[in-house]
Amino acid sequence: MRHAAVSVLSGTAVFVSLLAPAGQDPVPAADSEPAFPAVNYAVAVDESASLAPEDMKAEKAAAQRIALGDVSSSSQVTVFGFAAAETADQRAVDPVCPRTTLDAAGRETIGTCVDKLRSRKKSEGTGTDLPSAIRQGVHDLTDGSDASAPRVLFLLTDGKMDVKDSPKYGDPAHREAEGERQLKEALKDAAAQNVQIWPLGFGPDPDKKQLDQIAAGGYQKGCVALPSATPRAHKVSGAKDVGTTLEKIFAAAHCLRHEPGPSPQRPPSTQEIGISPLATVGSIVVDKGDPEVKISYIDPAGDTITNTSGTYKKSRFELAGGTGTVEALKIVDPLPGVWKVKAEAPEGHRSLPVAVSVLWQGELRGAITMDPPSPQAGEKVTVTMRLQTREGYEIKDPRDYEGLRVRGELTGDGFSPLAIDLTDGGKGADPEASDGSFTGTVKVPQDADGALKASATLTASGLRADTRDEESVVAPGDLPVKAPLELPAGSTHPGGTVTGTLDVSNTTDAPHTLRLSVADVKDGLLSVEPNEITLRPGEQGTRKVTVRVSPASAFGDRLGDGLDLSGTFTVVDTTDDDRVLTREPIKVRVTPEPGLWDKYWWAFLSGAAALALAAAAVVARLRLRRRRRDPFGLVLQLVSEDGTVVNEHRAGHGNNKQWYEFAVAEAHRSPRIDKRAHGPYAVRRSREGGAVVRKGGSRIPLPTNGRVQLTDTLSLALGGALGSGPRPPQDAFAGGTGPRNPGSGGAYDEFL
Repeated sequence: MRHAAVSVLSGTAVFVSLLAPAGQDPVPAADSEPAFPAVNYAVAVDESASLAPEDMKAEKAAAQRIALGDVSSSSQVTVFGFAAAETADQRAVDPVCPRTTLDAAGRETIGTCVDKLRSRKKSEGTGTDLPSAIRQGVHDLTDGSDASAPRVLFLLTDGKMDVKDSPKYGDPAHREAEGERQLKEALKDAAAQNVQIWPLGFGPDPDKKQLDQIAAGGYQKGCVALPSATPRAHKVSGAKDVGTTLEKIFAAAHCLRHEPGPSPQRPPSTQEIGISPLATVGSIVVDKGDPEVKISYIDPAGDTITNTSGTYKKSRFELAGGTGTVEALKIVDPLPGVWKVKAEAPEGHRSLPVAVSVLWQGELRGAITMDPPSPQAGEKVTVTMRLQTREGYEIKDPRDYEGLRVRGELTGDGFSPLAIDLTDGGKGADPEASDGSFTGTVKVPQDADGALKASATLTASGLRADTRDEESVVAPGDLPVKAPLELPAGSTHPGGTVTGTLDVSNTTDAPHTLRLSVADVKDGLLSVEPNEITLRPGEQGTRKVTVRVSPASAFGDRLGDGLDLSGTFTVVDTTDDDRVLTREPIKVRVTPEPGLWDKYWWAFLSGAAALALAAAAVVARLRLRRRRRDPFGLVLQLVSEDGTVVNEHRAGHGNNKQWYEFAVAEAHRSPRIDKRAHGPYAVRRSREGGAVVRKGGSRIPLPTNGRVQLTDTLSLALGGALGSGPRPPQDAFAGGTGPRNPGSGGAYDEFL
C-alpha cells in the first residue's frame, strides 16, 4: 500500500529528493559518479498582515525543505518576502537569503536566513504587490547567473494582487488597472528571461484565475517535454497543505517524482521512507521543528549511519543543518529499500509530529530487441523495449515509471521512417500487461535495402530520458546459419547457473564461428559459457549453453530476498561480418542461499519417519497431534488499519513442531507474507479451532474471526474471517507481491 498523504504545519517533516546521473552508457557501473545538474530558483513568500502565525511558520518550513532537498551542490537559491510599499519609507520586497550556492557551507546557512521571514505589521505595508515580487525574482535569477541552468520562481501567496494603497501605481482611481498592466509586463520579461513561475495560492480566497495567468505568463518550456513539467498554478485551502503541495510543485518543476508518506507521529518515533531502485542520489530532509530533536538514520540492511560525512559501504553521505530545526542527509548511491528516520527528543520537546514524504528522480534504462534481428524486406518484425535499472535489473512496479511515454521508430536505407506503436497493455504483440516490456510490430518495406535501425525513446517526468537503438541489415533471403535460443526462465543462487540450448543450423559448406554474450546488464553479473562455438558444415542440432550468475560478493547488501536479473542473449556470426543471428531477452531470478531447514528438511523428515518405526504407538499419538496443529492450508491475511486485506498467503506445512515461520516483507510499501525459516512470526493450528500465533516470546490465540497485531499498521487474520472488505489483486495471492510502496518494506525484488 502507498503511504498516506502528508500535511505539514509547524510539525516535523521529512522528504527525500533523489536525482539520477546523466549519460547514455549502455549500463554504467553502480558506483560511477553521478552528475548533479544545477537549478537556480527563487522562493517568494507572502508576508502580508493577513497571514496567521501558523501560515508564516508553514511557509518558512516549506522554503527550508525544498532548499535543503536539492541534491546538487551547484544549485543556487534566493529567498525573499514580499507585501506592498504603501508609504515612501516602505518597500515591497524584503530580501532574506541572498543567492546561496547549495554546497556544504551554503546548506548550513540557508536555514538561518529563512528564519528571517516574518509577517508584516500594518505599519509596514500590508498589500500584495505581485508585479514587484515577480520582478525581484527575475532579477535574482538572471543577474550574473549561469544562463544554461534552469530558472524557477516559486510564488507563495495567500490572496490576490492588492496595490490599492501603493502610491507607485499612480492615483487611487487607476491603481488596479496599472497593477494589471505592470503584472503583464513583469510576466513578459520573465518569459523573455527564461524564468518559469509556479504560483501556490492558499487561504480562504486566492485568485485562481490570476494565479493561472501568472503561471502561463512566464517561460513555458519545462525540464522535460511532458505536460506535467509545464508551469501551472496550485491552490490549497490552508497552511496545513502548503508543505505537501510545495513539494509536489518542486517535484514537477525539477523533474522529480513525489510520493507522500505515512501519517505524522511525535517523537520518540520511527518513520519509514522508501528509496526506489531507480534512484542514485538523494537527500533525506528532516524538518524537526525543534532543534532539540535528534535524528538517526537506519538503512534497509538495518545499519545505523554513524558516519554522516563520509563513505559507508557503497554510499556516500553528507549531513547539513544538524544543529538547526531542519537538517538534510545527502546520499550518493543510496541503498534501495526502506530507510528509517528515528526521531528522539527530551521531555518538553516532543509536541511536534514527524511527517515523511518522498521526492526522487531516477534513471530508467531500456534494452531493445528486434525479432528477427536480420529481417527480410516485406517481413514483419517485433520490436520490444524492456525497462531496467542502470545495472540491468527488472522493474516490476509500474508506479515506478508512471506517466512514461515510449516512442518507437524504424529507419533504414530505401524508405522513409516508420513509427512503431510500443505498448505494455497485454494486447496484440505484447504478451503481458504492465510487466515493463513495451512491444509493437512493424513491416519492413519491400523497397528496404541495406541498413535497418529500430529505435525507442523513454520519456517520463522524474526519470531521465533514454534512447536505445538496434541496428541491423536487411537479409537478402533466408539466412544459411541460424541459432535461436531456448532458455527457460530459471531461478538460482549467486554463483549458480541456468542451462539452455541453441538450435543451430549451418546449411553452408564452410564452418561458421559464433560469438555468444549477454548484453544490457552490468559487466560480470551474467556471463555465458561457452562464449564461442564453431558450427561444422551442414551441422544441424542443439548446443548446450550455460548462463552463470556472479558470486554473492557482487551483490553486497542488495540481494535481499531475491532479485531479477535481465539481459539480452546475443549470438553473432563472426564468419559472416558479425551478422546478428539472435538477440533474445533473458531473465534469471537470483535468491540467497537457503538456510539449513530449506536445505535439509528432507533429512529431518526422514529421521522422524525412522523414529516412528521404532515407537509406533508414540508416533501415532504425535501424528494425530501434529495433524491437528499442521498449518497446511491456512489462509493467512495481512489486514491494514482500515480493514483492507492487502495480501493473502496460503501456509504450507510447518516445521517439526508444526510452526509455519514467516516474515512480513515491505511492510510499508507492498506488504506481503514471505515464508522464512526462523522468521519473526510463526503460526499453527489450535486444537480449539482457529490458530496460534508465535510473536517474539509470546503465543497469541488467533480465533477464526479475530486478528493479531503484527506491526504498527498490519494485523494477521484467517481467510474468510473478515467477510466484507476489499480483496487484494489476483497476483497478491499465494505468496504474491501485492501492491507496493516505492519508497518502500523489506528488500526489493530488484535494486540499483
